[in-house]
Amino acid sequence: MNNQQAYNQWAGNYDTVINKTRDLEGKALRTVLSQFQFTSVLEIGCGTGKNTEWLIPHAEKIIAADFSIEMLAKAKSKIDSLSVEFRQADIREAWNFREGEFDLIICSLVLEHIENIEFVFREAKTKLKAGGLLYIGELHPFKQLMGSKARFETVTGTFELECFIHHYSDYFNAALTNGMKCIGTEEWFDDDDRTTVPRLLTMVFQKNSGIPSSDNT
Repeated sequence: MNNQQAYNQWAGNYDTVINKTRDLEGKALRTVLSQFQFTSVLEIGCGTGKNTEWLIPHAEKIIAADFSIEMLAKAKSKIDSLSVEFRQADIREAWNFREGEFDLIICSLVLEHIENIEFVFREAKTKLKAGGLLYIGELHPFKQLMGSKARFETVTGTFELECFIHHYSDYFNAALTNGMKCIGTEEWFDDDDRTTVPRLLTMVFQKNSGIPSSDNT
C-alpha cells in the first residue's frame, strides 16, 4: 500500500479517530493565520476539510487540493460553498494552478511525505502573488527523530506511511533559494507543556515583494 492508497483507506474514519497531531495542527493554523489578511488561498493537503471550513469566512476564493480522492470526497460531503473548489493534485509534480494567483498557500501535514521540499517551495513561489505567504504546519523533526510518524489502524494491524525528516535548515534553505523570507515560526506542545518535546512546527514564509529597498546606506 502506498501513501495515496493509505489515505484513501484512512478517509473513512480520519475525522473520528484520536489524533493529537491533526487536532493540534488545526489549532495552530487558526492561531497563526488569524494574524494575517488574505483573500485567495491554495490549501495543499486539505484532507477531509478540517481547515477548509475555517478558511471559508476568511477568504473569497479557496482551492482545496489533495492527492487522495477519498479524502476529497469526504471534504465535499461536508462543505458546500461557492468560494471553495476541490481539486485532486500531486504536489510532487508540476502544479497546475495559475501563476501569481494566491496570496496564501497552506501546506498542512504534507511535507513529511515529500522527499524534495525545495521543489514545493519552487512551485509555491510561482503561484504566490508578490508579498504572498506560505504557511507550513508539520510534525516537528524532533518528534520524528523519536519515532513519531503518520500511521493508522487497519484490519490487519497498524500501517505506517512513508515519511521523510526535514530539519529547520532544510526549510530555511529551500525558502532562501526561492526568494522567500521567514516572518514567523513557532513550536507547539501537547497540553502546552514546554518541558516536553514539541509535537508541531509551524512556519510562515513571505515571497519577495519585488520592491527595491529605499535604504541606500
